[in-house]
Amino acid sequence: MARPADCSDAEWQARQELAACYRIFHLWGWTEQIYNHISLRVPGPERHFLINRFGLHYSEICASNLLKVDLSGRVLGEGGGQVNAAGFHPHATLHGNIDHCHCVMHTHTTAGMAVASSATGLLITNFYAAQLGGRVAYHDFEGITVHADEGARMLQSIGDRPAVILRNHGLLAWGPCLLGTFYTLWLMQRSCEIQLAGAALGPAIEVPRDIQLKCQADAARVNTDPDFGRENFDALVRQIDRGDRSWRD
Repeated sequence: MARPADCSDAEWQARQELAACYRIFHLWGWTEQIYNHISLRVPGPERHFLINRFGLHYSEICASNLLKVDLSGRVLGEGGGQVNAAGFHPHATLHGNIDHCHCVMHTHTTAGMAVASSATGLLITNFYAAQLGGRVAYHDFEGITVHADEGARMLQSIGDRPAVILRNHGLLAWGPCLLGTFYTLWLMQRSCEIQLAGAALGPAIEVPRDIQLKCQADAARVNTDPDFGRENFDALVRQIDRGDRSWRD
């Protein structure tokens, strides 16, 4: 596929950044066959966003085959295609109702689902989890996310917290830009991996509350920079480029 004829330079840049992110998820194994989604708002006044075309594996995503959709799920522009309803509804809910939500990421990793399915939820017992103190929301499982009416309850559960554990389901992160959202999800994933790895060792040492607050404040300071994490993301892009540059098309 080629760059859409009506695609602005700003939209094309967003498409390339999002396509690269899909390929990085594939590199790290944060995939669930053709399911799960990463969405990114298209620059401009409309609340249109980019999302993967249903049926494509993350390894097949490129800038030109991402779908641009409106909040009702209508595919905009050339080519057409289908959006998975189970992915569209949560993403549209956040993009449509949180002004500064420009990116949403959702995964079904083993570690993430294990913690989401545990009675304890995420424990603040390691370096990564300590940076998430006070930033984690929980939303109870209501089944497959194909029902629009769940949106209001999800928004109530989330509030302004960017790290979301969908109980019995998986992890979700959202934020004002892709880089910050990526970092939040990475913190969640690493926290869950360490919690799962240490579960057989018995009770873990909880990070004291005052240290949690200090870590949270330090993390918040760097996360306010819209370009925070750019160097790390660019290094990952170079890594995927060494194997396959087709995501750029």
